[in-house]
Amino acid sequence: MTETPARKPRPRRTFSTFGDVRKMPSEYEIVTHAQNWTLRHNRTATFEQNPSSAPNLWFLTYRENSPLQAENWDAYRDPDALTYKAYVNLQAEAEAKVRGVLEAHAEAGADAALDARSVALLGHLFTPSRYLYHGFQQVEAYIGYMAPSSYITNAAAFSSADFLRRVTTIAYRTRELQIASPDSGIGSAERSLWETDDGWQPARKAIEYALISYDWGEAFTALNLVLGPTLDDVLLTQLGQVARGNQDDLTWLLTSFLAEDSRRRGRWSRALADLAMTQRPENRAVLGKWVARWSALADDAALGLGKILETAPGNGVSAADVAAHAKAAREHYLAGLLDPGSGNGAAQAG
Repeated sequence: MTETPARKPRPRRTFSTFGDVRKMPSEYEIVTHAQNWTLRHNRTATFEQNPSSAPNLWFLTYRENSPLQAENWDAYRDPDALTYKAYVNLQAEAEAKVRGVLEAHAEAGADAALDARSVALLGHLFTPSRYLYHGFQQVEAYIGYMAPSSYITNAAAFSSADFLRRVTTIAYRTRELQIASPDSGIGSAERSLWETDDGWQPARKAIEYALISYDWGEAFTALNLVLGPTLDDVLLTQLGQVARGNQDDLTWLLTSFLAEDSRRRGRWSRALADLAMTQRPENRAVLGKWVARWSALADDAALGLGKILETAPGNGVSAADVAAHAKAAREHYLAGLLDPGSGNGAAQAG
């Protein structure tokens, strides 16, 4: 009886880096997979230098030996599957919207119609927020730099760019308001408010502590899981609602547009946290400890900003109400993540 010769395995071609896959990787996967050189295979250290050099020890301490571990970080996928090309196209459309409303309101002379108390609120809460968001941008960039997978690196890089977009949008509005209300202090008082105003000091404390949270997992938890969801609720959602109630439609529109970036960051961040929980249940204790630590700082920051927001004209909401609303938004976002009896994957990012 003639035996059928065994079939020779087909030689791997373009996509061998993905292992023994049975389907063609997506464009997103092809341009994202294994693109972080510090994570190359068979490396003896992060960088090609003495393993005991300062940069190598830094990555060894704050990435490789982070309490937040997973079986395979490369199993993570950004729910939006963003590539550089897709991100640029997405944000080009978003910036067209921002430019459109800025031009329309400038032509209508909307800033001249704002009452003095509305201008004061913007000068105390909206325009100084660029300092906080610049800190957010730096932490997000650090998360991407230290991340244990290029899939995480890219997602964080796009979110870092989102924060830069937010800073530049606020800076543009700062100049417009300064021109319209030259005696308001807008454009010149923000640094002093950031450094000395009682309402801003808890937020300043929180972001400065985040900037020295060197473990990549804790930095990710601090910003993307706690501070971002909490303070975005105050500075985008609640401020936007108050502005709309006071006929400041431009601020409402801008905060609404910028909130789209926050929701996208929320989606990929929650998906990453869910992956960490699914692959390694021990991460529940790790994230639980960090979430508790940073939630206290976030709640104090929301209360401080609430003391500024409660001064808005026609706003019947107290600082405590503002802080409670922000805390509820964060808890809704994190719902199920730390619950041992709940399955992960139900991100509350929308």
